[in-house]
Amino acid sequence: MLIDEFDYQLPPELIAQKPLTDRQASRMLTVDRCAYEIHDRKFVEFPDLLHKGDLLVLNNTKVFPARLLGKTDTGARVELFLIRSLGGYKWEALARPGRRLRAGKRVSFGNQLSAEMVERQPDGSVIVAFEAADRFDSILDSLGMTPLPPYIKRAHDSIDNDRQRYQTVFASQRGSIAAPTAGLHFTNEILSEIRARGIEIVEITLHVGYGTFEPVKVDDLTDHRVRAELYEVSLKTAEALNRAKSDRKRIVAVGTTTTRALESNFSEHGRFVDGNAVAELTITPGYKFQAIHALLTNFHLPKSSLLVLVSTFAGRQLIMKAYEHAVAAEYRFYSYGDCMFIA
Repeated sequence: MLIDEFDYQLPPELIAQKPLTDRQASRMLTVDRCAYEIHDRKFVEFPDLLHKGDLLVLNNTKVFPARLLGKTDTGARVELFLIRSLGGYKWEALARPGRRLRAGKRVSFGNQLSAEMVERQPDGSVIVAFEAADRFDSILDSLGMTPLPPYIKRAHDSIDNDRQRYQTVFASQRGSIAAPTAGLHFTNEILSEIRARGIEIVEITLHVGYGTFEPVKVDDLTDHRVRAELYEVSLKTAEALNRAKSDRKRIVAVGTTTTRALESNFSEHGRFVDGNAVAELTITPGYKFQAIHALLTNFHLPKSSLLVLVSTFAGRQLIMKAYEHAVAAEYRFYSYGDCMFIA
């Protein structure tokens, strides 16, 4: 199947530039795979769509301020977007403008942090080695900016708000460069209501990396591979997942990142296994889902690996029908936008 088959037209004004004041005020499009139907609802109705005995799975990863603005020794401005720790103070990053960072070039970020360019990668990313006057994470928290997606085009006049809102209320494990956006709609009140209905909630951790939103660079999806991402499943979560599977209960994934972790885990072992692992699975048409039964997700970019994953789960025609409706009904799209529940 060709990536061009996952394209759609989106008016720019439908790309959400700011989060809603109330997290749970988002609209929600429901997609019924069996009935081949779509319906307009609100996210506050999400608990009504869950069944007693369902197992809801969240990704508790926490976004860190991965964007750094610095200057070279000649005063030229450089932006680094950290995408992967290589151990110690060495990182893989995206640099803008990249041509200014040759091997040996140094960039300063205030008085407490500097970096030296080590090498340029074939894919255009760079390897940099940092030197920090204090704990690197603490300095990064002080100097770094929230790594908002490039389609959010506004001045960073609300950095403090983004640091809080571009984060789920259940985020606890630091390590992501992007939020698991389906989880942004939840409030503690919604989670409490879900538990009160007899629905168990468990957490996994998948640190969202560059591969999640890296553009698909091939025409034929059989040639596409999503970069590997680290994930962790606790013993408690693995036991709950296996119990739900054995009892034929629905496993409801919150987000494509949760989905990738669960499907990677189950497809490798034939059951859910606890521990740290690497999600290398790329989900494209023809893949048979084995772990999840329902999925809450945001709306994704045209011709993206995430739209391909969702279309594989629900069927391309139904998803493209749902997206056409969402555009016509003026849903808010992407990270700070509305959501879709597929069951």
